[in-house]
Amino acid sequence: MNYRKLGGTGLKVSEISLGSWLTYGGYVERENAVNAIKTAYDLGINFFDTANVYERGAAEEVVGETLRAYPHESYVLATKVFWPMGDGPNDRGLSRKHVIEQANASLKRLGLDYVDIYYCHRHDPETPLYETLRAIDDLVRQGKVLYVGVSEWQASQIAEALGTADKYLLDRIVVNQPVYNMFNRYIEKEIIPLSERSGIGQVVFSPLAQGLLTGKYTSATDVPADSRAAKLEWMRNGITEEKLAKVRQLEGIAKELDISVGNLALAWILRQPNVASALVGASRPEQVVENAKASGIKLEADVLERIEAILA
Repeated sequence: MNYRKLGGTGLKVSEISLGSWLTYGGYVERENAVNAIKTAYDLGINFFDTANVYERGAAEEVVGETLRAYPHESYVLATKVFWPMGDGPNDRGLSRKHVIEQANASLKRLGLDYVDIYYCHRHDPETPLYETLRAIDDLVRQGKVLYVGVSEWQASQIAEALGTADKYLLDRIVVNQPVYNMFNRYIEKEIIPLSERSGIGQVVFSPLAQGLLTGKYTSATDVPADSRAAKLEWMRNGITEEKLAKVRQLEGIAKELDISVGNLALAWILRQPNVASALVGASRPEQVVENAKASGIKLEADVLERIEAILA
C-alpha cells in the first residue's frame, strides 16, 4: 500500500481508504463488515471513514468496535456531522449546538477520545459560517478533532470558509470529500485548482460509480437482484446503456494492462496528485483485497489519452 500526504498537512493516508456508507450497520452483515475492516488494516489501509448519519450511528459503532483492537496512532479515522439525527429542529445542520453534541455522541459510539478528521457533511445555508467554524475550532483546541474537512461543498463555499478561518484565526479546512469518478468529474474545473492553491487534499467517494466501473452490471434493465442497485432506485437510475458501453471499452484497456477495470478506474483517479485517497466501500473482504491492488498502479500517458477518448 502506498501513502500520500493529505493536502498541505503532514498526515499520511493510504491511497485506498475504506468507507461505511450504505454498508456497515445495516446493509452488510456484521461479520462481513468486521472482516472487511480487519482485512483492510492487514493490507496496509490506514484510513477509515464513517459518519453519524450512517444507519443513525450503527456504522460508527461497528467501525469503532472493530478498530479498537488496534492502536489509534496506527490508523486515521474520519466521521461527519450535518444530516438529521432526530426529529427536532436542532437535530440537524451545522449549528454550534448540533456540531458539539454530535461530535461528543460520535466519540462515544466510536469509543475514542478524538477523531482524526471531522467533516461538515454538507454546507448549511441556515447557519452563519463563523458559528460552524468556531465550534469545530473549539473541538480542535479541546483535542477532540485533529483536522477539519468538508464534503460536497462548492468552490465558492470552501473559499469563503478559508477566508473566514484566516480572518478569525480558526483552524483551516485541509480536506474535501467530493464524489469523483470517470462519470462525474465536476471537481476538476474549480475544486481541484482552489484546493491545490489552498493546501486542501481530496478524499473522493464513489470512485467506482457505485459499482458501475467494476463491470458487474452488464445491462441497464437486468440488474442483479442481490446488488444494491436493485434495492436503491437512485442508484439503478445511474446505470445507462451509454455508460455501460464505455465500461466495456475500458475493460478492453484493463485487459491489455492485465488489471481489472475497477483497478483501472481507481488508478485513473489516483493520477490526480491533489487526490490523497480513493474511498471505497466493501460488503465482503475479497472486495477490499481487489481494490487495494490499485495502489501504486501508474497509467502511462498514452493509456490516459485512450481513456479520455472513451470518456469524452
